[in-house]
Amino acid sequence: MLSHALPILCALSAAASVQASQIFSNTGTMDGWDHFTHENQGTVEEVTDVVYQGSTALKMTQVYDPNYSGRYHSEAVKYDVYKKGDTGFYGFAFKLQDDWEFAPAQKFNLAQFITDFTDLGCEETYMPSTLVWIEGDQLATRVKYGEVCPTSSQVTRNFKNLKTVTAGEWHRIELQINWQSDETGYIKMWYDGEKVTETYNIATNVGDERPFQFRAGLYANGWHDNGYQGNQDMRQVWYDQIAAGSEFSDADPDGW
Repeated sequence: MLSHALPILCALSAAASVQASQIFSNTGTMDGWDHFTHENQGTVEEVTDVVYQGSTALKMTQVYDPNYSGRYHSEAVKYDVYKKGDTGFYGFAFKLQDDWEFAPAQKFNLAQFITDFTDLGCEETYMPSTLVWIEGDQLATRVKYGEVCPTSSQVTRNFKNLKTVTAGEWHRIELQINWQSDETGYIKMWYDGEKVTETYNIATNVGDERPFQFRAGLYANGWHDNGYQGNQDMRQVWYDQIAAGSEFSDADPDGW
């Protein structure tokens, strides 16, 4: 009996490993990305002195400029990571600079899914769906659903105060999202191995079916949206082990 069961178990295990697949993975290098955003004085750099695993990481820097009125993105961009109807896992490791100023509590985005809707002809241009950010020292994420145009049809649901984030050490983020425009979707997020949100039977995407990018990097959106606050006009975040796939292990920075 056992001799017959073992080949079957091996075959099932092999089938499971074949089904799991990474959409993309990056070990903290400039290779393999489709684009980089580094607006105004922002930079995206490959470094070797601060890493999570291996020998490289990406350092994202943004600098506040009182004479500049634009946005503050410093991100690595991967195109066509998901579209409506998909289910996927997405993950990365990140580290805030050692002296990161948490108060006053401004928003700084750490990752986002976004795409271009300029062709629709309304006031929307590039619109993010799910974001991962910190507000002060509190971790947050969101989903966006409804219709893109008019923009009043867009609905955002935030998940805030999920966990206290610390500076000067590496942290892990994993997301699992079922992207649906009706109430059959779900979102889950883990921080350092702890599940911090899990919500089912919700809409998680707008009705439009075009693919979304994934961007890992710093977007100092608080500076643009609410004005500069505090005493730290340069912000830096390091990223490593960035990935997406069909299984948790595909996206877990410790899983590949």
